[in-house]
Amino acid sequence: MDRKVKQASLLSYWTMRYFIILLVGLLLLAAAAIWWTNRETLDSRLQTVELLAQEIADRLNGAEGTIEVPANLGQYIDKRSRFFKLGPGMCVIVTDTEGRLLYSNDPLRQEDLKTKLNDRLDKAKQPGMKAIIAPIEHDGSKIGQVTLLQPTQSLTHIPELKWAIGLLLVSLTTLGWLTIYLLSRKLVRPIRNVASAAREISLGHYDVQLEANAKEQELNEMIISFKEMAGRLKQLEHSRNFMLAGLTHELKTPVTSVKGLVHAVKEKVVQGEDADEFLSIALEETGRLERMVADLLDYNALEAGLVRLNRETLDAAVLIPEIIYQWSLHQDETIAEPSLSLPGQPVRIIGDPLRIQQIMVNLLNNIVQSRHPDRPLSVRVSLSAREDGFAEIVVADNGQGIPQPEQDLIFERFFRGENKKHTVRGLGLGLTFSRLLAQAQGGQLSLRESSGEGSVFVLMLPISVYRA
Repeated sequence: MDRKVKQASLLSYWTMRYFIILLVGLLLLAAAAIWWTNRETLDSRLQTVELLAQEIADRLNGAEGTIEVPANLGQYIDKRSRFFKLGPGMCVIVTDTEGRLLYSNDPLRQEDLKTKLNDRLDKAKQPGMKAIIAPIEHDGSKIGQVTLLQPTQSLTHIPELKWAIGLLLVSLTTLGWLTIYLLSRKLVRPIRNVASAAREISLGHYDVQLEANAKEQELNEMIISFKEMAGRLKQLEHSRNFMLAGLTHELKTPVTSVKGLVHAVKEKVVQGEDADEFLSIALEETGRLERMVADLLDYNALEAGLVRLNRETLDAAVLIPEIIYQWSLHQDETIAEPSLSLPGQPVRIIGDPLRIQQIMVNLLNNIVQSRHPDRPLSVRVSLSAREDGFAEIVVADNGQGIPQPEQDLIFERFFRGENKKHTVRGLGLGLTFSRLLAQAQGGQLSLRESSGEGSVFVLMLPISVYRA
């Protein structure tokens, strides 16, 4: 069982996710910036404290190689500590070479040194404290040392810098969220309009209003494609209704005709030879109705994949003349036999001979139905082998041609041209069925050109790889 996913608007969904990604990225950058800043600040402060310790050591160097502690040393240390912004907690310890305590700005005793420094007096014992050593020298000899005990936290703690980083983080987060929100809303608006138009189409309203003025190429192409799809659906819906009406009419007309003719004979309205003629007409109408129903069933079966095709290796140079000859036998004397143009060698194709015959007969019948009333019908059929692995069968005529607006629709199911509607009964499935048969055999049926001078259809079928 599929778990129901909680739905959210596109705007809130992506805005929240982009915001989370942005926030995590900024937090990582802030953490890296704080770590780098603390390290650089520590190095800088250590150099400052070392400089201060050396300044103090230089002030304690007496003239005769003794350590002289000035009376104002405490004031000097406080003044320099405030100047360098070292903060509270700094302890200055002055010792001689024997480790005896000579001065401390904090009240310390000799025994207290063991709690502050190690035995060598060069490292702090207390956690969180840093010991900075500066030797007191006289004529190149060490006579003592100055030890500055400084809290590590005060060496890296810069409140102004952290406030600046925090303010920068908040500003970037707010600006980033605002940018993401505005961009997402701009991207969502056309998508939302398309979704709204899709709902209208699902309700059967195809006249949707969409403005294709987006600056983004992909969004503009999506809107244009959707509008074209809506127009195509409207056209197909109109064609479907029109074709169903025509289909109903074409099937109902022979039924009504047969019913009227048989009723006239039954009621003895006509008798004798007239009755026989009425029955003959009824049989013709019944045959026409049977053919239309058969066409409809064949088309539905082929579209549903229920028609099986026999794939055989055939010589098209032999098959095509046979099909044309058999078709000509059923035509009246006014229809001249098509002229043939065949290659001098066999053209072996793969296909179903019965289905190929159906396609060719349908094309030839359409030509007869579309012949020009003011000139004799002429049909030309040519066969050739192409270099791309297909055999090309071209069927050309000198009929009335297909009007330009109808040329893109002739292979649509149930479509019938304006000229045929009033002269020939049918369902408009012939060319559609023929194209499906050609495609089912790995080929294609297309209209190459058509004008007032005639039409040219092309049937392409795959050539067999077999060589005799």
